[in-house]
Amino acid sequence: MKKNSEYLLSKKQAQQKIVALTCYDYPTALLEEQAGVDMLFVGDSVGTNILGYQDETEVTMDDIVHHLKAVRRGVRQSYILADLPYGSYETPQQALDNARILLSHGADGIKLEGVREEVVKYLIEHNVEVCGHLGLLPQTQQKKAVQGKKFEQAKELILGAAILEKLGIFMLVLELIPEELGQIITDNSGVPTIGIGSGRFTDGQVLIVNDILGITPYKLRLAKKYQDYQTLSLDTITKYREEVEQKVFPAEDNVRHMAQDELQQLMAWVDNGHGDTETGGQ
Repeated sequence: MKKNSEYLLSKKQAQQKIVALTCYDYPTALLEEQAGVDMLFVGDSVGTNILGYQDETEVTMDDIVHHLKAVRRGVRQSYILADLPYGSYETPQQALDNARILLSHGADGIKLEGVREEVVKYLIEHNVEVCGHLGLLPQTQQKKAVQGKKFEQAKELILGAAILEKLGIFMLVLELIPEELGQIITDNSGVPTIGIGSGRFTDGQVLIVNDILGITPYKLRLAKKYQDYQTLSLDTITKYREEVEQKVFPAEDNVRHMAQDELQQLMAWVDNGHGDTETGGQ
């Protein structure tokens, strides 16, 4: 069964957690879907985690489309959410044009940051499923600090969530806010909330897949490292280098042989001078 926005809402209503992960390529999409992940985020986090960019503002529509198409090839059931990157939704029409590009390449819905009322309203009026994003906004806030710790800012986030829901978003991502605030917004929201670094009481969780695999070299409080990909991969690559240098690899199990009669015929031809490259085999 293809998971859609109604399915995700039903999980909130049944108090079942929604499981989401970022995804940037075909083989990872296959694994995430096989594991039963509900939502795959083709996020602008691809910039810093895959493409070597300094921050999310460098990510382009072409970048998102390239990775979205790869992810789509590996997905049959999971919901695919794609980010509108920085600078791609400055006006309602620009947002719609770019959203339609993402939808045409396999996204089920799109996500954008902040309370952009006219943009969100226009997208929803044109039948685009929109996911909001409040709290830390990586496209415009370079300092990765917890948002909503003070009363005034927390109040603004609660009001922002209410505005977005009234406009018709189907989901809301809450990034790096206090757990208490995440619970208040979730309890007062009719749409599912997905937290990242926002506590235990949101309707679901999303993390960057590189973080849970241990690809990210540093430790993040908001994430949990489920395996140490960096160490395992470095050990494996080092072992490969050593075995090539020591002539251990390739071994007998890794090679193919010619049939003896074919080999004898070939060697006779070479011995007769036909294999002399200096003379062109004449």
